[in-house]
Amino acid sequence: MNQATAQTGGSTYTTMAKALHILATCRDAPPSLAQLANACGLSEFHFQKQFCRWVGISPKRFSQYLSKEYIKQLLDAGMQSLDACYQAGLSGPGRMHELFIRTEAMTPAEYRRKGKGLVIRYGIFESPFGPYLLAVTDKGICHLEFITADEQAIRDNFHDNWPLSVISRDEKSTAPVHRLLFGKPATQPAGISLLLKGTNFQIQVWQALLRIPYGQVASYEEIAGLAGNPAATRASASAIARNRIAWLIPCHRVVRKLGETGQYRWGSEKKKIILGYEAATAGR
Repeated sequence: MNQATAQTGGSTYTTMAKALHILATCRDAPPSLAQLANACGLSEFHFQKQFCRWVGISPKRFSQYLSKEYIKQLLDAGMQSLDACYQAGLSGPGRMHELFIRTEAMTPAEYRRKGKGLVIRYGIFESPFGPYLLAVTDKGICHLEFITADEQAIRDNFHDNWPLSVISRDEKSTAPVHRLLFGKPATQPAGISLLLKGTNFQIQVWQALLRIPYGQVASYEEIAGLAGNPAATRASASAIARNRIAWLIPCHRVVRKLGETGQYRWGSEKKKIILGYEAATAGR
């Protein structure tokens, strides 16, 4: 772990990521509090206190949020809310969510220039969902990717996505943004700016994702409708899969109608963890 990560709560993040991973992989037979605490190297008292501080509920109850049945209930409950949002344009619950995250899309000319002249600084940090790469420009966050494989491969892929930009690794200047995102038990962070790079349709889909309130989910069909083309479910799913700003552009909140979480760029297990985390913290 690098110095910047250690200075921004890396130990707590690592503990939480490990606990959530165990609960996600053992959801059919959840481990006891003693087993979880032992796996995380803490006493039962300190583990329970730390878990409840971040999630707000017990590990046992958190496991309930990971079930297919719960996702189906959440999807059914959320349909009316999203329907109202769609009918009212951007009024209603979706409007409140959009106030927290501002987006700016690259112009067609900037898109064709492949980021030429854009200065990007990035850092590798820890989060309750595991390590991630955070990249920031003067216009906002342009990349947020969970590191689920080889870190070097993730960095190479990030550089390939911005081939003509001026990129430097700089944990010091990106750490304040990291702390804004994960510096306390996380609910949806406020005052975040994002720089989007994609086709017009992809950007429409990503902006539609921002209409899904924190702690709720939507179906792929609903997102196609919110993006202005109800018949383009497959194209919308492709655009969702190409999202490179994890968590903040909440592609994890799109699930299948039967309650299955479906695919996720950073793994279906991580998708379940984030959905469970948001469901548990939505009432804060």
